[in-house]
Amino acid sequence: MVNERKLAKRSRPEIQEDIRQAAIQEFALHGLRGATTQSIAERAQLSKAQLHYYIESKEALYVELLQGVVDEWSRESFGQRDGDPAHVLASYVKRKLAFSFDQPLLSKMFANELISGAEVLRSILTQPRTRAGQAVQTLTQWIDEGRIRALDPWLFLMHIWAVTQHYADFDVQVRFMMRVRAGQPLDRARIVREVVAFVLHGCGLTPSEDDLA
Repeated sequence: MVNERKLAKRSRPEIQEDIRQAAIQEFALHGLRGATTQSIAERAQLSKAQLHYYIESKEALYVELLQGVVDEWSRESFGQRDGDPAHVLASYVKRKLAFSFDQPLLSKMFANELISGAEVLRSILTQPRTRAGQAVQTLTQWIDEGRIRALDPWLFLMHIWAVTQHYADFDVQVRFMMRVRAGQPLDRARIVREVVAFVLHGCGLTPSEDDLA
């Protein structure tokens, strides 16, 4: 039973944010097919009828959340061909790791969509593929100029994604191996230093202390 008095105290933006967070949790756990509007409504402390006042459909909400991840990751791409490669790459890795640390359920939701066949994502992947292509062009120019070692730029970029997103998508494994209980913070500074160093050494660069900070 929804507490009508409690609902009345929430502003519209607060209710919308509660719906968003409830949907992220349900989709991350159960995917589009497994999540229900009833479960989302209960997490958001709404009735099903109240939920549908704020959303068009479960599917529309799912697409909206995925589009937000795509938009965020597209903004986090890099294309500063004239910048210092070590600084550009270190900054990119840090931003990707920050997303994994701060938005783990969104990352898991995205990963689950890919694992299940990306039926929804296929229609909205054009933008990130374009931005990824620009990053590959930057890497290729750096290789041609001898600023980083010769490597496969597409594989290198996807390796960065795999490593940075690992700390969200495989959080349970990370915590088990590092003996960190659920709810306890991971050593972000340690992880950032190691991943940045790993990426920069991988393309023949030596990280500075600023890059690792």
